[in-house]
Amino acid sequence: MERETINEARFDVSHVGLYIQALAKWLVVAVVIGGVCGAIGSAFHIGVHEATALRAAHPWLLWVLPAAGIAIVAFYKATGTEGMGTNDIIDAVHLGKDLSIWLLPAIFLGTVLTHLCGGSAGREGAALQMGGTIGHQTGRLFRLDDRDLRTATMAGMAAFFAALFGTPLTATVFAMVVISIGVMYHAAFIPCLTASLVAYGVSLLMGVEPTRFAVDMPGLETGMLLRVALLAALCAVVSILFCNTIHFAEHQLAKRIPNAWARVAAGGFAIVALTLLCGTTDYNGAGMDVVTAAVEQGTARPAAFLLKLLFTAVTLSAGFKGGEVVPSFFVGATFGCVAGPLLGIPPGFAAALGLVSVFCGAVNCPVASIFLSVELFGDGGLLYFALACGISYMLSGYNGLYSSQTILYSKLKAQYINVHTNAHHAGNPHQDPPVRGSLKE
Repeated sequence: MERETINEARFDVSHVGLYIQALAKWLVVAVVIGGVCGAIGSAFHIGVHEATALRAAHPWLLWVLPAAGIAIVAFYKATGTEGMGTNDIIDAVHLGKDLSIWLLPAIFLGTVLTHLCGGSAGREGAALQMGGTIGHQTGRLFRLDDRDLRTATMAGMAAFFAALFGTPLTATVFAMVVISIGVMYHAAFIPCLTASLVAYGVSLLMGVEPTRFAVDMPGLETGMLLRVALLAALCAVVSILFCNTIHFAEHQLAKRIPNAWARVAAGGFAIVALTLLCGTTDYNGAGMDVVTAAVEQGTARPAAFLLKLLFTAVTLSAGFKGGEVVPSFFVGATFGCVAGPLLGIPPGFAAALGLVSVFCGAVNCPVASIFLSVELFGDGGLLYFALACGISYMLSGYNGLYSSQTILYSKLKAQYINVHTNAHHAGNPHQDPPVRGSLKE
């Protein structure tokens, strides 16, 4: 009996060694990924910020947008990255696909040019693509196996997101859950969190200010909970409109103008025309000033959310680069600011709710969205935001920004369905077969 006890102890000790070895490996890999993503992400943030300031100082740059689009198409064709985007990053994690290192400079240059010349786009698409590429390539340098390469890719996604927005916890959870909704890859928690914290620290050292908003939160009471629930339901509808409009524009523009050169030029001229018709540049670039005004001052034009959606759909479907998350912030914040007071919700608080709710409905990540609300607005209204995220997630259906994203479990019951976003609807008996090579297998 004593000999068996000794053998069991030796067995346990050997296993502890494996855990320590894995922890040490991921701490080293994550620190490298976080450091690189933090430096490049900060440089990217500064580049976009300076490009936006330069455009504000020189409005004539808007007229260069078609030429900038042609330059973007040329660079993507020259680097062999044409057609690659955030869905490819998701596939790299989900299916183990390889990622070209050339995607890093392509999306960096493309996004900065888009913002410099007035295209309507965000930054998170670039963050996920550049971060995923950095994580993937770093994993290859460390000779990680296929499964660990996928974790390294997620760590890069999280790190770059944290560097840009200053939200390391949101970035960690978002990278872990956005691939397959319904499953959280817990083995990626330490790599993603470590990389995010390192990247966030580097961004602070490089002078990048984290995104934060000051907003008054009402006390918890039943009447406000009901009003928040109703606003969240409306935001779910807005998120469906947001996602479907962007996908519809992508398909229609590619179908009607199949030539990439002509398509991006036409899209550039369309943005110029729309800007002149609106008589304002509020809908060009990321539009974070408008978001800040909606949340902190409670002011927004009634049609702002629809116009931003139109500008963004034209910009991205034409072939310009950036992301959809910041435009979703804009759409949600301005919609909430306008609709909230009609329901008896203070406009600034309603704008904050709208920002998080539309984001949640668009990316199908309620837990990450709740963390986002805490990191952006503080924890004063945590229960309100949690309620809003839950309702928006459920009522937004199986729509989403990323068509490579899979939803493993039904939003209506505890049932495994494994379907792709935008390819399934409640009550549809069809179920996609399991994705070969996915982490689920």
